[in-house]
Amino acid sequence: MVKEEDLQIDNSKELYEHYSWVVDKGQGALRIDKFLTDKMENASRTKIQAAITAGSVLVNGASVKSNYKVKPLDNISIVMAEPPREIELIPEDIPLDVVYEDEHLIVVNKQAGLVVHPAHGNYTGTLVNALAYHIKDSELFRKDNTRPGLVHRIDKNTSGLLVVAKTDLALSHLAKQFYEHTTDRKYIAMVWGNFEEEEGTVTGYLDRDKKDRKKMCVYENEGEGKWSVTHYKVLERLAYVTLIECQLETGRTHQIRVHMEYIKHPLFNDEKYGGNRILKGTTFSKYKQFVENAFKILPRHALHAKTLGFVHPATGEKMLFNSDYPEDMSKVIEKWRVYTNSRRNEL
Repeated sequence: MVKEEDLQIDNSKELYEHYSWVVDKGQGALRIDKFLTDKMENASRTKIQAAITAGSVLVNGASVKSNYKVKPLDNISIVMAEPPREIELIPEDIPLDVVYEDEHLIVVNKQAGLVVHPAHGNYTGTLVNALAYHIKDSELFRKDNTRPGLVHRIDKNTSGLLVVAKTDLALSHLAKQFYEHTTDRKYIAMVWGNFEEEEGTVTGYLDRDKKDRKKMCVYENEGEGKWSVTHYKVLERLAYVTLIECQLETGRTHQIRVHMEYIKHPLFNDEKYGGNRILKGTTFSKYKQFVENAFKILPRHALHAKTLGFVHPATGEKMLFNSDYPEDMSKVIEKWRVYTNSRRNEL
C-alpha cells in the first residue's frame, strides 16, 4: 500500500502553476475536491483527490486535505513539477461575420462548427485566433492570452451573436453585466414534440452529469449545482417539432440544451442530449427518410443565438443586435413547414 507521505511532492524542486481560481464572494461551504470536480471538465473526482493527497492543490499557498471547505476569495491553484504547455495565441486569417465594431468592442455572428477559444485539442482555428488577426493592435490579444476579451461564449455547434471586449475597461464593464444577468440574450431552438402551453420557464441547479462528465444535468436540490433559469415561448408548431424562443436569465454551460432535455423536449439533432434520433412522429419509412434528410441538412443541434443586448461600456448606450437564421437552420425550418402543410392538406 502506498503511504500518503510517499505521494507528497518534493518541495525542494521548483513548482509550476497549471491552474488557478479565486473563489466567488457568494460561494457557500463546499469540499475542495467537489469544487475542483465542478471546475475541471475532464478530471474525475478520484484524480483530483489523488492530486490533493500528493500536495499538488494549494489554497492560499498551502496544501490542504480533500475535506477542506472552500471559502469566499480563497486563492486555489494546482501546481506540478513540470511547467505547463505553453499555448501561443496564433493570429489566423479566418473569415469573420462582423456585425458591429468600434474601438471598445466587437460583435460577431459566429458560424456553427467554430470553437470559441483555444484549449486542449483546439489550439488553432478558433474564433479567438481569428480575432487576434482581425484586432492586431489590441493589448488584450497578446500571444500569452488564450481567452482575450471573452465575457461569454457559445458552444462550438451553436451559431449566433457573441460580444468580445477590445480594452480592459470594456472587459470589466461587460463582464459585470453578464455576471449580474442584465444582458438581453434570446436564442431560437427547434425541439422535439409539441407544448401544451404557449410559454413557460425551466429552473433547476445545473452541474456535470455524475455518469458522463461531458454532459450537464439538472438537479433539484440547492448545493448540487448552479441555479439556472430559462424562459421559453412557442414561435411555431411544426408537426412533430416546435420552434421556440429561449430567453436566458442565467448563462450556464449547455443551459438551453439540458433544460429542454429535462422537460422532455430535446433539441433537434442534439447528439449529446438525445435529440439525434426520431423521438416523435409516425412509423412510416417515408417519414423516417424525411427526418434523416433533415439531420443531414442540419448536422448539429438546432440552436441559434439570435438576439444580444447590453449597455455599451464607454457610452452607456443600450445596444441591441439581431441576426438572421443561418442557412442550415433556415432550410430545415422550411422543410418542416412544407411537411406540416402537406399533412394538413391530407386531413
